[in-house]
Amino acid sequence: MALIGLVRVSTDKQNTQRQHDALDPICLKVFEEKISGKLATDDRPALLDALAHIRDGDLLTVQEVDRLGRNLLEGLIVLNDLFHRGVGVKVLEGIAAGEHTERSLILDLALALAEDRRRDIVRKTKNGLEAARSRGRVGGRRPVVDDDKRAAILARRERGESIRTIATGVKVSIGVVHKTLTDAKTTL
Repeated sequence: MALIGLVRVSTDKQNTQRQHDALDPICLKVFEEKISGKLATDDRPALLDALAHIRDGDLLTVQEVDRLGRNLLEGLIVLNDLFHRGVGVKVLEGIAAGEHTERSLILDLALALAEDRRRDIVRKTKNGLEAARSRGRVGGRRPVVDDDKRAAILARRERGESIRTIATGVKVSIGVVHKTLTDAKTTL
């Protein structure tokens, strides 16, 4: 029996190191995907690659059950699909920790709790942004271009410099230069 690992995060900006730290030392091979956990098995290429690598008796291994699916319905669909394919699942942490070869109340509960936790995070984030807005603060990233950089970008463009040259000189991305120039045209 071998353990085949699956690491999943929803976006490219999220870090997978914690999951790799848990899986790499114990798994024969670890597959990583940066894709929504809301997708069905057939729409998740790394999960399909992991399944193609699994042999009889091997277990698909995840750090926590919500790595299989981020909401109850999709998690259950993925688990049912895995079990129908004859693939067992090993969960390292959380209330569903252990080896599973069929659906159980504890797996269903773990997925329901993951969905509830996700809903709570979304609600708290929205509430925090609304509270900040009511105090006159706007959430999000700080602007990259201050007044000095904006003036430098516009002056360099007036001199006929290319967007790429301006970006290098002002130390911002080409997209930032382009947006600054476009914004300047609309305010004229």
